[in-house]
Amino acid sequence: MTSQSIIDNAKHRHTAKAYDPSKTISDCDMERVLSLLQLSPSSVNLQPWHFVVTGTSEGKDRVAKSTDEKYPFNSPSIRNASHAIVFCSRIDVDEDYQFHITAQEEIDGRFGEGDTQEGKAQRNAARKLFVDLNRGEGRDIRNWMQKQVYLNMGAFLLGVAALGINATPMEGVDTDVLNNEFDLKNKGFEALAVVTIGYNDADKDYNATLPKSRLPIDEIITTI
Repeated sequence: MTSQSIIDNAKHRHTAKAYDPSKTISDCDMERVLSLLQLSPSSVNLQPWHFVVTGTSEGKDRVAKSTDEKYPFNSPSIRNASHAIVFCSRIDVDEDYQFHITAQEEIDGRFGEGDTQEGKAQRNAARKLFVDLNRGEGRDIRNWMQKQVYLNMGAFLLGVAALGINATPMEGVDTDVLNNEFDLKNKGFEALAVVTIGYNDADKDYNATLPKSRLPIDEIITTI
């Protein structure tokens, strides 16, 4: 992908307002979609997230329970999109989980030969430093981890746009309903938002034809 195509994708990406239920994402592209979720950056590589992904009518109906009562305007997108994804954040992060991340880094070759133990110790200490920092007075560890999930979501939206897939991020969902429906709290997670993905209905997706509107660069950026 060229640098210009990245900008083009950012310009043409939009929040889809209507989906064509007859169009589904191919298995090949869904593998790429899942990889986008997996490969997102996070602070100290903590990866404090989990995703509930469904492409079935039954699964989308379960997700839509979170919108049917309070946010019915979002229900059609959930049911008509090819897939719906519930973005979830960890509620807490203990040392066992931190060591689990380090163990995976070792499996993936993040430590050089001969310095594995020292490298792992340093990595554990660095990760613990930032985790403990965000447990400190006036800090909120859950809020910090939620920010990492939103980093993932931002990268995800641009990534699926590059695949030619439309998306709709939704905070208009009842997260308590999602937590109960998927037993998330007992698994150590809490729902934050839903993102639907698929292919828009060109006749109904009014947002696709609107020009992109953003504040001018010289208003939002200070160059020194």
